[in-house]
Amino acid sequence: MSFSTMLSAQSSKDHWNTLAMVNKESKFDDMLGMVVQTATPTPIAETLNGEEITIRGFIIALDAKAELKHFMFSRYPQNMCFFCGAAGPESAMQVFLKEGDTIDFTKDKIEIKGTLNIQKGDPSGLIYTLSKAELLNVMK
Repeated sequence: MSFSTMLSAQSSKDHWNTLAMVNKESKFDDMLGMVVQTATPTPIAETLNGEEITIRGFIIALDAKAELKHFMFSRYPQNMCFFCGAAGPESAMQVFLKEGDTIDFTKDKIEIKGTLNIQKGDPSGLIYTLSKAELLNVMK
């Protein structure tokens, strides 16, 4: 199976599997005064950079607003997400909705689409951002 065939097959599946393809490294962070783990996307994951993708996951609200324009998005429910310590940074992304769009917080799994951007060296540890995103489906 060729590389392009693998990517084509992956595009119809769960993009989280591709985004999980990272190289992890532990190093001492002088600013934090502790060892931190960083993740760098592999070339396969980087092929999604700048692409419009559809992905399913869970909203991790950044504030208590009813109508969200910007939020964290996780492959896992909140009790298992990266920010709660049970998963790596490759399992979460920040999301910015299309101009003028908002969505209400839900604990249900949702499906969204938007343009994926990959950051390297972000001090927050975040690797992925989805911009110009829109809600496609709420899965109850």
